[in-house]
Amino acid sequence: MASNDADYWLDLARYDLRASAAMLRAKQRLYVGFLCHLAIEKTRKACWASVKKCTPPFTHDLSLLAERTGLLAMLDERSLTVLDFLEPLHIDGRYPTDKARLLRMLTSAKCALLMTETRRLHLWIKNKLPKK
Repeated sequence: MASNDADYWLDLARYDLRASAAMLRAKQRLYVGFLCHLAIEKTRKACWASVKKCTPPFTHDLSLLAERTGLLAMLDERSLTVLDFLEPLHIDGRYPTDKARLLRMLTSAKCALLMTETRRLHLWIKNKLPKK
């Protein structure tokens, strides 16, 4: 599969969703947030590849990917809230300048909710992809 193939990106997103569940079981909460961000990023890149028929841009900006694929205008308030929460976790999860603050924010309960919301958003985006 090529990186301009939606299935390629969806496969990577599913992998990240499974990895986030493993990280939650291992109580590695920083990585739960980071992997949830990656799962949505890659699902949006699947949308990009499907709609635009080209390789998605090298960006981690969830809002940019949603806007340029037409998904941003379709998101409900719940999904926008999840997006706002996930957006900074890509950098904060990789380079935690304030690890204690992040861990207070990413409680086990919050991580479990974040995973539920990430799966929901992943399926919503996936269902918006053009049918083959």
